[in-house]
Amino acid sequence: MNTKYFDLINQTYYFPQEEFTLNKDNALQFHNIDLMKLVEEYGTPLKFTYLPQISNNIKRAKNWFRNAMEKNKYEGKYYYCYCTKSSHFQYIMNEAFKNNIHIETSSAYDINIVENLLENGKINKSTFIICNGFKRDQYITNIARLINNGHKNAIPIIDNYEELDLLQAEIKGKFKIGIRIAAEEEPKFEFYTSRLGIGYKNIVAFYKKQIQENDKLELKILHFFINTGINDTAYYWNELVKCIKVYIALKKECPSLDGLNIGGGFPIKNSLAFEYDYQYMIDEIINQIKIACEEAEVDVPNIFTEFGSFTVGESGGAIYQVLYQKQQNDREKWNMIDSSFITTLPDTWAINKRFIMLAINRWNDQYERVLLGGMTCDSDDYYNSEQNMNAIYLPKYNKEKPLYIGFFNTGAYQETIGGYGGLHHCLIPQPQHILIDRDENGIIATEVFSEQQTSDDVLKILGYTKKQEEILNK
Repeated sequence: MNTKYFDLINQTYYFPQEEFTLNKDNALQFHNIDLMKLVEEYGTPLKFTYLPQISNNIKRAKNWFRNAMEKNKYEGKYYYCYCTKSSHFQYIMNEAFKNNIHIETSSAYDINIVENLLENGKINKSTFIICNGFKRDQYITNIARLINNGHKNAIPIIDNYEELDLLQAEIKGKFKIGIRIAAEEEPKFEFYTSRLGIGYKNIVAFYKKQIQENDKLELKILHFFINTGINDTAYYWNELVKCIKVYIALKKECPSLDGLNIGGGFPIKNSLAFEYDYQYMIDEIINQIKIACEEAEVDVPNIFTEFGSFTVGESGGAIYQVLYQKQQNDREKWNMIDSSFITTLPDTWAINKRFIMLAINRWNDQYERVLLGGMTCDSDDYYNSEQNMNAIYLPKYNKEKPLYIGFFNTGAYQETIGGYGGLHHCLIPQPQHILIDRDENGIIATEVFSEQQTSDDVLKILGYTKKQEEILNK
């Protein structure tokens, strides 16, 4: 009978896959990294970032757009922007900017990061800095400082009517801008139109009233963003067509307009059953833009994208040990992990997001259906299903044979949403985080980015340290 965990995975999915294989001991490898060796060296819970995957995904996307533009004889240029809010960490930026890319920012402190990257030679003054988001005070001031210091490719994207006046008050001389379209949301949303941007029907009128005769402003980009990302759905294609129509109408009034930011993210692999034809989607997007522009007799725009999760998501992972199994009734077994989902993978709790979850070891053992529980006392600290099935199956719990499990493609948003370096629910400590790199000879190197949070770290944040020092001094 096929009752082993390997049999289950092999029958359910195509396995092995490009990034997931087994070693000679039937333990899981991720991009040929022996995960059990990581466990033996660093222990658990453990977060890791596989840096080469960041560059791999950037190169893949650039190649898909290059192919699509050549196939469609598209005369515009392509600019890959990294959406920094997905992960602001320096090790992410250092890897990403090996690939001649650009930046999309969301808030004031992003500009401080941009200035640091400039100072350290990671980017230069020809790098596009696409400044998105709702802008007030410090963000406006920081954008103005960047432009006033000579960064002419820093382009604030106008989110509301008032931002123009705020920017002009602080920026010296002429500067470039973009306008964000307030896209209509999918029918399942609780509201009809995004809170960000300016409505489709108002953009041309806004340009004529506040920009067209203003010698200080040069409109360069129309920005289009879909919350649900770039997907082959009637909703996406309908919104894209509306966006192209706005671009064409605006282009006829504004000769300087030459960029279209198609926004929205590419999906990343969230299951071993994941399928997505990236090349087809890009071919079709480029084709639709070209056809519409040719029919309207306007030049095609340069294309900007702002991929965040796609850039960093598939580089990240987390490894836990199953500490104990609780049989709570006749049907439900709870495998308790040595950390908290709320602490380390907050999207599983906040938006019910699912990641790829696999056993690290014991693939030759029989499997069972379980629920996964975190260490906090919160009833929502659990993980109960895979992306494509309403259950979790793992090798059977055995007190004498430790079981380790991995969550993969967790590299976007989890550290910032979880509050890196801060307080976590029930004071569950932040786990150790390591960086994994590979040199030109394929040799893997690891280093500790941050140690597991200690009680001293937590007490200091809570304000207890000073009192403790006073007690010790007495």
